[in-house]
Amino acid sequence: MTPLPSLADGVNNYDGFADYAKENQMEKSDVGCFVSKCGDQTKNLFSNPRGIKGISCLGRCKGEQSCATRCFAAYGSKDLNSWLSCTIEDNECVKVPKNVDNSAENIGYDGAIKNFNPKSLVGKWYKTTGLNPDYDMFDCQSNVFTTGTKDASELDMDIFLRISQPKEDGGGYWNNNLQEHMVVDAAQKDVSNPSGRTMHTAGKMYGLTFDENWYILGQSDGSNGIPEFKLVAYKGHTLQGNYEGSFVYAKEPTLPAAAIPAVREAAAKAGLNFDKYKPINNSCPAGEPLNDSIAGTGTSTSDWKDL
Repeated sequence: MTPLPSLADGVNNYDGFADYAKENQMEKSDVGCFVSKCGDQTKNLFSNPRGIKGISCLGRCKGEQSCATRCFAAYGSKDLNSWLSCTIEDNECVKVPKNVDNSAENIGYDGAIKNFNPKSLVGKWYKTTGLNPDYDMFDCQSNVFTTGTKDASELDMDIFLRISQPKEDGGGYWNNNLQEHMVVDAAQKDVSNPSGRTMHTAGKMYGLTFDENWYILGQSDGSNGIPEFKLVAYKGHTLQGNYEGSFVYAKEPTLPAAAIPAVREAAAKAGLNFDKYKPINNSCPAGEPLNDSIAGTGTSTSDWKDL
């Protein structure tokens, strides 16, 4: 087994994190701050192999979103989340540009449904087509919505997806299960909603804060020969900047052909081109995922292999 590196060695040789910071327009990375202000988090992270692999992986991504998502799938842990939160957000050991303009997040869509009934979302939906390759196009995507309120003005969303490892790295996939809490603006008529958003969510994912607005642009309840669907657009931001995308929910793993004309029409009314959407692979072939249940907490010494 490879000897455990010292904390100082781990921090000073973190394989690309400074490059990662530079590529993301971060002003500087104060390595000393990692120890002086986030000592416990840094010690916990760099004293186990998954932490070192996780930071090395993120450094090599240089901010590319789909690459970073694979890193979290492979090496994510509470220790990594805590370290990122402490060093980037809480204590600015890695400084990011101030006063980033996030106003685009609040520019809505004229075509958003005005009287959306959130109860119609409760249950299981498949993401069938997506617009943003960095956020929408993961395999085997399904979302399950539940609510604890009579009017469904708040929804809990369980997110299931697979993240593929590139074939050149050995192939395979990781199963991911995430949760988000949605507040439905459309169900709160007495609350100001200048952007016309249907719902919004905020919180922390992978240790960093995000804010996101959702807009329901089109839907079918299954009547008139049009299979059930929801056309969703979203706009949000993290410390990495603004992002946006769109996708189509359906009750089947593949968007039914009979729904496509209605989806296309709703997208066009919102200024979106459905021809730019790509199908999501929900075939979900059988096989063993790459998830390591033993190392799931980030403490397995078996992960020292290939460090």
